[in-house]
Amino acid sequence: MTANTTFRAGQGPTTAPTFEVRLARDADDLRAAQSLRYDVFVEELGGSGAMVDHDARLERDEFDAHADHLLLFDHARKGAPVVGVYRLIRDDQADRFGRFYSETEYDLSVLRRSGRRLLELGRSCLHADYRGGSAMYELWNGLADYVQAHRVDLLFGTASFHGTDAGRLAPALSLLHHRHLAPPELRARARPDHFQSMNLMAEDDIDRLAAMKSVPALIKAYLRLGGTVGEGAWIDHAFNTTDVLLIMDTARLNETRRAIYTGGRAR
Repeated sequence: MTANTTFRAGQGPTTAPTFEVRLARDADDLRAAQSLRYDVFVEELGGSGAMVDHDARLERDEFDAHADHLLLFDHARKGAPVVGVYRLIRDDQADRFGRFYSETEYDLSVLRRSGRRLLELGRSCLHADYRGGSAMYELWNGLADYVQAHRVDLLFGTASFHGTDAGRLAPALSLLHHRHLAPPELRARARPDHFQSMNLMAEDDIDRLAAMKSVPALIKAYLRLGGTVGEGAWIDHAFNTTDVLLIMDTARLNETRRAIYTGGRAR
């Protein structure tokens, strides 16, 4: 990925906001990412963690120093310009550290045995003012550059439903299980310590429209790209979430990138 590539949103080069997507370069960039993560994961969603710094308002953990951090800047924004974040951990980085973050929650043996180049996507968030617009596509555009540069084959990572009440989430989880389960050769399984079956309702009993409306936007976006989910959800009490593992072939990301450039819609 070209580190200083600048992307413009909207109708032309003078349209605000002015976006730039690049990797974090130094401690200040990482701190800006952790600050946005605090706003979203801790303050907004009620999460916590052993290394969260409430005084400095930083959401951080032991993986940060071993990962790449893809940042979305809006240079037209006053104050903190970082408005979007992805944490990226390649398989070679995970091997040096000892594991992927997702391996806390899922057995990734089937992915590791696939022989394909892996990239874990984590800590993905957008500032509240930038949700529902073009910001997510700007991040995906930068992600596509990174994927191409590192010859990544499979993307994966956990994504979250807010809350830990499986009964309330039953229609959405069941819909994911029946309609979007990964093929057996890629079907990583949630670890048994906090395993939650997603097969909670018969498919014929699901109000599919209502269930899909309750699925978080990020998960729906990956499903539209052809993403699939692992077996079972994992209940994360520290972050007050119910997590699912998303798995996607990078060929689908490249299709989305072409759609962005041609003005088409992602599939």
